[in-house]
Amino acid sequence: MPTVAFDWLSTLRGPDRMPGFIATREHRRFVEFATAVRRQRTIGLCFGPAGVGKTWSAGRYAQWHRLESFLLEWGPRDPSDARIHALAARSRTVFYTPAVGAGLKQMKEDLNFLAVRMGFCISAGLALKDPSVDAMCVTPIELLIVDEADRLNVTALEYLRDLYDRAPIGLILIGMPGIEKRLARYAQLYSRVGFAHEYQPLQGQELTFVLCRHWKKLGLALDADDFTDDRAIAAVARITGGNFRLLQRLFNQIERILAINEMTTITEDVVETARSTLVIGAN
Repeated sequence: MPTVAFDWLSTLRGPDRMPGFIATREHRRFVEFATAVRRQRTIGLCFGPAGVGKTWSAGRYAQWHRLESFLLEWGPRDPSDARIHALAARSRTVFYTPAVGAGLKQMKEDLNFLAVRMGFCISAGLALKDPSVDAMCVTPIELLIVDEADRLNVTALEYLRDLYDRAPIGLILIGMPGIEKRLARYAQLYSRVGFAHEYQPLQGQELTFVLCRHWKKLGLALDADDFTDDRAIAAVARITGGNFRLLQRLFNQIERILAINEMTTITEDVVETARSTLVIGAN
């Protein structure tokens, strides 16, 4: 593949920095939200602090962790492709993240590229499920999710509105808190918004559940009734505020500290030491 083409495709690809998916209550709420937008062919806004899991949930909903590589690394057809085609037919969703500084021309090219390849996979998957269905008469893509929508300028937003008006699809824009106020200034777009979903950090029992997974990953057992574990939980909750990304970063450091000191217990001191190695800004 030519270098220029690779550079272009690389703008579409995003590394999975949060392995080990956990179906939290917020993720289930996002699934309900996205399904409603998709079925009603409306526009939805999803917003929340950085690191709470918005991108993670959206990518999982679209099955992008399994579809992306197949779409970008197009190659000779193989019988095993049927599994991806079937997955695409169930998803019927394109997940797109605009590159920083990319203009309208680049976004049009990216979306067209993804739509053509995803449309082919969906049509092939529909034909596998029911050979009597004329896939050419079916609108393959039902939902477009645009992550990092804060990066879009007025022209790009207007293009997406026009795309939404012309195609019978749902559209979800994901961004930081405040994007809903920014979009309210654009009456043509905002009047088409049917749903808004605020993505919340982990709290209470759900945070404890996720922490149990982190403890287990380190080969340890978490007992909320144990004083040492209880203090460690409280320290993690205070430091991270239930932020998914910050939890991941903190436990990477906790694992390193336990290994260096040959420890088998996560204490409040271990958590505080791990916190001291991180640069933690506003969530």
